[in-house]
Amino acid sequence: MPVFACQAVLFDLDGVLVDSTPCVTRIWSAWALSHGLDPAYVVHVAHGQRTVETVRKVAPHSDAAHEASIIEEREIEDTEGLRVLPGAPELLATIPPDRYTIVTSGTRRLATKRLQAVGLPVQANMVTADDVTRGKPDPEPYLRGAAAVGFPASECVVFEDAPSGIRAAKAAGATVIGVPTTYKPEELCHAAIIIPSLVVVRVAVRDEKTPLELDISN
Repeated sequence: MPVFACQAVLFDLDGVLVDSTPCVTRIWSAWALSHGLDPAYVVHVAHGQRTVETVRKVAPHSDAAHEASIIEEREIEDTEGLRVLPGAPELLATIPPDRYTIVTSGTRRLATKRLQAVGLPVQANMVTADDVTRGKPDPEPYLRGAAAVGFPASECVVFEDAPSGIRAAKAAGATVIGVPTTYKPEELCHAAIIIPSLVVVRVAVRDEKTPLELDISN
């Protein structure tokens, strides 16, 4: 089975560590219907990019910043159905805290709320929508994530569930492992490998100076 050596690991949040699909579907569907948009389409494109960019894409004539703020408040208030994804707590517990972080398209407030809701640690150096001027699929989020852990992106492995995130990570120079929790495997075809969940990942940590070894057992 494949083994990936890297200096650090970067995790997307929603769809990789936390299952927020019920919340996302509920909130975006209601918003879409209130604006006369197709809720299925809006929900499909909402994953993996900043809220403001989704609004610009599906409702280009709206006040994107205003609509995004409304949607964000609803997402922060609604935690019903949030759950930690299989393997996430165990995997995070095996990686030294200074060798990983989270790179999410959500805001810091939203990411913090979701991590706390499912009992996962909140990384102080996580990169959120508040920290970038260009969101995924632009490489900026993962370049910033790599800088946050102190290594080049080329020495990082990224776990992603969305095509836009995979494009961002690859453009930054990172190796990407896809997790098909949100999109079909064929939509994640540009990842180096696709795994069923984080359960199949084991990390060997020898010391603080040598690379981590990610063993995929699927």
